[in-house]
Amino acid sequence: MLEYLRSPRNVAVVGASPDIRKIGNAVLDNLIKSGFRGQIFPVSPSYDQIMGLKCYTSLDDLEKGLDLVVIALPAKKAVELLDQCVRNLSKFVIIIAGGFSETGEEGRLLEEQIRAKIRGTQTRVIGPNTVGLLFPFSGLNTALTPSDRLYYPGKGNIGFVSQSGALGLLVMDSITENGLGVSGFVNIGNRVDLTEVDLLSMFAEDPNTKSIVLYLESISDGEGFFSKARDISMKKPIVILKTGRTTEAARAATLHTGAMATDDRVLEGILKQAGVIRAYDEVELMDYGKALAYQVPPPGDRIAVVTTAGGVGVVTTDLLTTSFDGIKLRMATFNESEKAELKRHALPIASVNNPIDLTADGSTEAYGSVLKILTESDSVDGIIAYALPQTPKIDLGIVDALKEASRKKTLVAGVIGYRLAKDVLTELEKAKVPAFPSVRRATDAMKVLYRYGLYRRRRQNAS
Repeated sequence: MLEYLRSPRNVAVVGASPDIRKIGNAVLDNLIKSGFRGQIFPVSPSYDQIMGLKCYTSLDDLEKGLDLVVIALPAKKAVELLDQCVRNLSKFVIIIAGGFSETGEEGRLLEEQIRAKIRGTQTRVIGPNTVGLLFPFSGLNTALTPSDRLYYPGKGNIGFVSQSGALGLLVMDSITENGLGVSGFVNIGNRVDLTEVDLLSMFAEDPNTKSIVLYLESISDGEGFFSKARDISMKKPIVILKTGRTTEAARAATLHTGAMATDDRVLEGILKQAGVIRAYDEVELMDYGKALAYQVPPPGDRIAVVTTAGGVGVVTTDLLTTSFDGIKLRMATFNESEKAELKRHALPIASVNNPIDLTADGSTEAYGSVLKILTESDSVDGIIAYALPQTPKIDLGIVDALKEASRKKTLVAGVIGYRLAKDVLTELEKAKVPAFPSVRRATDAMKVLYRYGLYRRRRQNAS
């Protein structure tokens, strides 16, 4: 049934309005502008037509069995409206309003009413206290922020579940700026019904999703989450940013979404056993999700580093060989035949030990030849390659060389700088080569890829 959430045949917007100050206006406008191919039903007793679409007085005027209903009304009215949703046999209902358990006892009782109204029915609820959802592959956008204030991402391979609406939207704005896309985004809010466990199942079955990332302030069902995540992580990587690690943060989470605190030490063990990668801020969350969506894990820990700046190679070596959450990698060692072949394509002054420094006189052509040798080498499990367009003889052709190499061996790119570097980063994103604007972020991405592969190998060997 969850396929109707990510690809509904019809959507009703209750509280739709021509007033641009109203949330119902933004939701309807986003739905139309996103190119949704199904039927759209504005619902409001105050209007005959909104944005060129016929407006209906209530859900009772519509065909039964709607796939998705978005309620853009205040909390108490939204709860009352659920009766119409149940009569309609609506499959999914999004309740946008806040003012529920995050505000205290009165709000908690409203959530109990929601549960009571849908108990024993086929109607499922997302929220309340949610900004909505986005599924670019089906042209579905029910988010509440107007499109002139936030650039929504296009099609991609990362499934994103967020307990926080505002943080989720900010991350999506950043995703768009960096040329990344999503397979879907769902803000689960207060999780009165549908939870992160349900959404894990949905994204696990979605062919467009290659990695799943979650922002959670608490876990609603620890046992259910562990069981589901452990099963899914053998097929698709999962990354989580779980806050509330300190007493102060846990208190803030409770005030934000009504989240209940979880012992972080217990959680850490659960995540490792389930094969879930942990991020510690929103940048790591999307970095790791991107790397895992774009690349397969390296089969081993021997990493080759290619650069045109010797200092960058030295910093990378430090970071690679330093423990990262218990994981550290090795610098690959080349045999004499490989060294001779590398030397043949590099300048006489270049270093063909690892890291390979092609120097500031290195060219795109030489870079491509070196990458080809490394992808064919049995001494190398993965490559970190720095495309530094400040180097005079490096041009946008480096993107094709990195793209080709990344199809043959696990590769992470580093692109540092501004001006030309921005162009290279954009092109690499289009080519689905995981690229990062700092040495640490590129190195951490490779370590995360290795850790995920190591987890899967250990599970496979134990079975």
